[in-house]
Amino acid sequence: MVAVIGIFVIVAVIVAIDVPPLLRKKCKKELGIFSVLLLFGTALSIAQALNIKFANPLDWITTIYKPLSDIIEKLLK
Repeated sequence: MVAVIGIFVIVAVIVAIDVPPLLRKKCKKELGIFSVLLLFGTALSIAQALNIKFANPLDWITTIYKPLSDIIEKLLK
């Protein structure tokens, strides 16, 4: 729980530093992209801090290509 609070504190500091200049310059698109990426990174950090298991994209690739790899390996032997 302390890790999650620490993550929120760090996110608040990042927002306090980066958002005001974007608002002053009226950069709405950049602010939107910044918000989405910060939210995504925060969610992943909290999930990792709480030891929540989530799928690794490399596992998906392995699952898709493993049968093909086995077939090619058998053909080459």
